[in-house]
Amino acid sequence: MTATAPPGRERPREPGAGATDERLLHKSTLKKLLGRPELGAVVGAIAVFLFFSVVASGFLQASSFGTVLYASSVIGIMAVPVALLMIGGEFDLSAGVLVTSSALVSSMFSYQMTANVWVGVLVSLLVTLGIGVFNGLMLTRTKLPSFIITLGTFLMLSGLNLGFTQLISGTVSTQSIADMEGFGSASVLFASQLTIGDTELNVTILWWFALVAVATWILLRTRFGNWIFAVGGGAHAARAVGVPVGRTKILLYMGVAFCAWISGQNLLFSFDVVQSGEGVGNELIYIIAAVIGGCLLTGGYGSAIGAAVGAFIFGMTSKGIVYAEWDPNWFTFFLGAMLLLATLLNAWVRKRAEATA
Repeated sequence: MTATAPPGRERPREPGAGATDERLLHKSTLKKLLGRPELGAVVGAIAVFLFFSVVASGFLQASSFGTVLYASSVIGIMAVPVALLMIGGEFDLSAGVLVTSSALVSSMFSYQMTANVWVGVLVSLLVTLGIGVFNGLMLTRTKLPSFIITLGTFLMLSGLNLGFTQLISGTVSTQSIADMEGFGSASVLFASQLTIGDTELNVTILWWFALVAVATWILLRTRFGNWIFAVGGGAHAARAVGVPVGRTKILLYMGVAFCAWISGQNLLFSFDVVQSGEGVGNELIYIIAAVIGGCLLTGGYGSAIGAAVGAFIFGMTSKGIVYAEWDPNWFTFFLGAMLLLATLLNAWVRKRAEATA
């Protein structure tokens, strides 16, 4: 009986029979596009943009575009590392409150120690990275699901944020540090406004673009990026071929923590005080943005660019509803609808990519 190859694939030819290395075969532009994880998100972003361009009168104004980009960047700064973590096969349910924790540590340390604001910022960086290491070590040492580990961290941080703030300041918000030394220079780095033509852009947009570029380079051009995909595709198989699974996951959690620190400083230096109850629920938005961008919940597949596009969809939706003068509660409806539609579209795109491979 003659062996046949699976549908869509040719049976390998015998050596010397004119076989061509499949890595040298030319792929059409359509096949390359169908193989990109962020394709569904790009289609969704175009649809959302066209929709609000029609129903929201002020949506296409230059000032509105700056506002949309700022809303997108606040989500996107966290969606990018969360996407990398999901590609690595894990979740972080503490990401939302970790942003608030970072801001609280900076503010309260600077105020209580009457130190230069930059001292509080650096202490916050160390504390936030330490929490990321804690999540990673707990995951790798206990072998418990990341859902349980980070849910515990989420609950602990939520309590610590409220408890310490009330204990130290007597209220649920921090004291103003706007008149302290170093506040001005820190604000320039984390919360300044840049004027380009008639449009004002927040510096967080630059942070967002830079993080997307770095994350994309890591995923596609470095050994660590290969480790991330390998760990997400199958930790046991990755370990068998020499991938440091534990170290990879710890570094991914540290990446989430680092970006939480950036977001936390933006929160602090944008308003100079922090409400200790903020951030609860934002972790779901980061995860949904990554899923809309093409990340699989099972790991091993996705892109940083897709997560950025997912965040951009959130930014357009949240501000588009305002410009259309709708009830803001519609945002949660769009949130669920986008999640379902993006998941279905991403699944279809992936099947088409596999069928044409």
